[in-house]
Amino acid sequence: MLAGIPLGDLAFLAVSLVLAGAVTGLLAGVFGVGGGAVIVPVLYEVFRVIGVADEVRMPLAVGTSLAVIIPTSIRSFNAHRAKGLVDLSILKVWAVPVVIGVIFGSWIARYAPADLFKIIFVIVALISAIRLLFAADRWKFGEDMPGKPLMVAYGGVIGVLSALMGIGGGQLSSLFMTFYGRPIHQAVATSSGLGVLISIPGALGFIYAGWPKMAILPPLSLGYVSLIGMILFIPTSIWTAPIGASLAHKLSKRRLEVAFGIFLLFVASRFIWSLIH
Repeated sequence: MLAGIPLGDLAFLAVSLVLAGAVTGLLAGVFGVGGGAVIVPVLYEVFRVIGVADEVRMPLAVGTSLAVIIPTSIRSFNAHRAKGLVDLSILKVWAVPVVIGVIFGSWIARYAPADLFKIIFVIVALISAIRLLFAADRWKFGEDMPGKPLMVAYGGVIGVLSALMGIGGGQLSSLFMTFYGRPIHQAVATSSGLGVLISIPGALGFIYAGWPKMAILPPLSLGYVSLIGMILFIPTSIWTAPIGASLAHKLSKRRLEVAFGIFLLFVASRFIWSLIH
């Protein structure tokens, strides 16, 4: 028994986290996302069961999510780059503004209410899902990527929102790239690289933000990053990320759009449910 929790319940939680890690890896590979949409709610419930204080539960889930995304994103990015679809020129323009946005977002997250994370994600996910499911290719801002000033601005926004939601940025960047005429396969592949740019400074930012709360955080926490959560999530997520990447390149453009749209609708519905209950 640990912290008053029966061993059977602990075993169930451990198995749940391992399985969620496998799903996270598949999502990272197929959709170019870090899997935070799966990690954050699962960790939140786990931390609730083991009695983590309300005031640190959500930021601990978000910070741990960003830490888990680090190896998953690296593995997913390498798998997509091997397929030759990653546009490195876009990542080079986004690198600095995305990191600055993540740092700023991590600072905001220290003071923001938990519902803000959910509201932002629901809005972005629904817009993206509607466009993907209805094949609204006419929803375009242009036929090619915009100039550097606007790209830098977009990068900053993606960084801020990703930090607030504890995600790797794939949903946001994929939506942005398809709005400018990039094929969904290339958008997914390139977006996988953003997970690396977002997760590392994001996790470090949440470690710093949570340092003053160490007295009420659960054992084996490094600021707002749970080392136990990392240990249980990372192995299976790393293993399944390349499988997801291979699956993404076998799907047709339309099937990938529909799959991504359904995934985003599911996640948005889950957050809406939690907001009204």
